[in-house]
Amino acid sequence: MLFLADGRSPIALNWLAYFAEAGDEVHLVSLYPCQPQVRLASLRWLRVPLLGSELAAQGVQSSLLRRLFPARWRTKLRQWLVPHGLRRPAEELRGWIEHLQPDLVHAMRIPYEGMLAALADPPSPLLISVWGNDLTLHVARSRLIGKLTRQTLERANALHTDCQRDQRLAVTWGFATQRPAIVLPGAGGVQRDLFYPIQSSSPQALVVNPRGLRAYVRNDTFFGAIPLVWRALPQVRFLCPAMQGEAEAERWLRREKIGEIVELLPRLSRAQMAGLFQQATVTVSITEHDGTPNTLLEAMACGSFPVAGDLEPLREWIVPGRNGDLVPPDDRQALAEAIIHALKDEAYRNQARQINQALIDERADYARVMPQARHFYQQLLN
Repeated sequence: MLFLADGRSPIALNWLAYFAEAGDEVHLVSLYPCQPQVRLASLRWLRVPLLGSELAAQGVQSSLLRRLFPARWRTKLRQWLVPHGLRRPAEELRGWIEHLQPDLVHAMRIPYEGMLAALADPPSPLLISVWGNDLTLHVARSRLIGKLTRQTLERANALHTDCQRDQRLAVTWGFATQRPAIVLPGAGGVQRDLFYPIQSSSPQALVVNPRGLRAYVRNDTFFGAIPLVWRALPQVRFLCPAMQGEAEAERWLRREKIGEIVELLPRLSRAQMAGLFQQATVTVSITEHDGTPNTLLEAMACGSFPVAGDLEPLREWIVPGRNGDLVPPDDRQALAEAIIHALKDEAYRNQARQINQALIDERADYARVMPQARHFYQQLLN
């Protein structure tokens, strides 16, 4: 099988590893240079003009780009420029596919892996995964992205999404309803031998924001809520992975005068993230576009209380007032109140923890999800 995916992504690699470890012949085409710790039959880097990896290869430092342009503007630049440069790499991809002759091609999101796969038009069955923002954030940015998204879904032989909403949206963008489709967590679920609850030894109330700096993450709401929580609960501390050294995050700390209680952390390994979630009293995921966030499922699996943006896909997992809280993504006051409520009410957190353990075991356990993925592949091939 041939995967088109970001070879740096823990989400994609978690999915690939299941098949590689089972002895399948797994080939990976990545749009970014990478050295994944997965047993692959082959690995290729497909250079796409004006994508971040190609700029880095030309000597443009990503740290400079991050300082010059906030995440929102970097995403917009890619959305405007990258779609115009897909034809040539798609021809290169077509040549690789003709050489490999895989039984199945799986593109693990629409922009830009799915678009390239559709343009390459493989003779093998083509499975497209939709990640949380493909049909909301990205598709509305330009007429060309909309056109390429429609071409991709019309070409797809099968569809995988991480939420029910995107099944419905995919049909409006051209996916044929009679073709096979499945809803499974994007990373293949949660590995329960790594993400599980412990009895926290931390005397402090810890709040974690694992979403980093992305165009669709409402960090303005998150950082704006922190002073309100701090005034009510002076002992609280906030931890932010993947924000260390980021000028945008540092500006928020200075603006809100919260450097004393917020720690910007580097990117963490999956094992380190599991340890962080096990210590976190509350995990915050405030976005204005999303599917089913894998980090939120992992936090829930570790017993952390989830507070997220009130979006349709999140309501597939969280019932407000029962096993977490959902707030308007632009309402810092509502976010602060939700965090304060969760931090103060231990019985509420314990109730949510019990419900979420059963929910993860039933719907998001890696050991149960990935066999469903394999069965879906077999149905498609048959």
